[in-house]
Amino acid sequence: MKTLCLVIDEVHPSLPELLAPLGVQVHYRPDLTAAEVPAALAAQPYAGLMVRSKLRITAALLAHGPHLRYVARAGAGVDNIDEVALAAAGVTLLNAPEGNRDAVGEHTLGLLLALFRNIARADHEVRHGSWRREANRGEEIGGKTIGLLGYGHMGRAFARRLSGFGCTVLAHDNDPDCAPDHHATLVPLAELQARAEVLSLHIPYSAANHGFVNDDFLTGFANPIWVLNTARGEVLDHAALVRGLQSGRLRGAALDVLENEKLAQLTAAQQARLDFLQSAPNVVLSPHIGGWTHQSYARINEVLAQKIGAFLRRGPVPG
Repeated sequence: MKTLCLVIDEVHPSLPELLAPLGVQVHYRPDLTAAEVPAALAAQPYAGLMVRSKLRITAALLAHGPHLRYVARAGAGVDNIDEVALAAAGVTLLNAPEGNRDAVGEHTLGLLLALFRNIARADHEVRHGSWRREANRGEEIGGKTIGLLGYGHMGRAFARRLSGFGCTVLAHDNDPDCAPDHHATLVPLAELQARAEVLSLHIPYSAANHGFVNDDFLTGFANPIWVLNTARGEVLDHAALVRGLQSGRLRGAALDVLENEKLAQLTAAQQARLDFLQSAPNVVLSPHIGGWTHQSYARINEVLAQKIGAFLRRGPVPG
């Protein structure tokens, strides 16, 4: 039996071809505005809804899709999806962290290298006619102790890429079922804070994790540390980050995500913090592109197609 899936964000064009053998017909509507999605969802008996970040999936939205059986997030993070509302409506959540974990792992390593070796700053200087070798003398990853906060798909991908650098990798995850592997040693948070020289954030955003890495958390480290964030901007208290950089307690930062990524809508305080980060010579910034590669764009579709297929094989999906 054929089922319908409404896709409201742009995805790689391979999706219809991947879903057709599963009996899923794609209605590809990335042109829809957030305000138009409820009516579009109600217009057809959609069994599936595929989204990226266009809007928040809430109980009110789900009420417009009484036939929905799954919501597929074309990416890893699900912070724009009310999982409690989905469970109450009997709707299954599918996401694809396997699709962009390698991209995030590579980008995090790139940020660490850029931070340690002053790559962005040195490039800017040479382009402007300045040749400063001693001022750009860098640090090596080898011999350092790298601490990962969160050891899911993204943290593991970063740890795998660190395995050839001769460093010690520690990881802390609050999931008691988090399985160890040979790329990192799982440790209590207190041990990570006692030993790490670099802190890399790989925890998802949730209300409980908002500002989790704050002044108290950062001052708990025995060593002055470098901070990397390729997770979500909101898990890091940017005011604490700025204070740490200003005091020297933090040796530098590399951020792929910000507390507010709508740069035209920053509060005065957010703008002041961003101004500081943009001017700091020991800060590297990129525009939330950690998982954003040509390969991951296609791979996310492949992962979701596999998961949708497995979901549909578990039982009939009413049309």
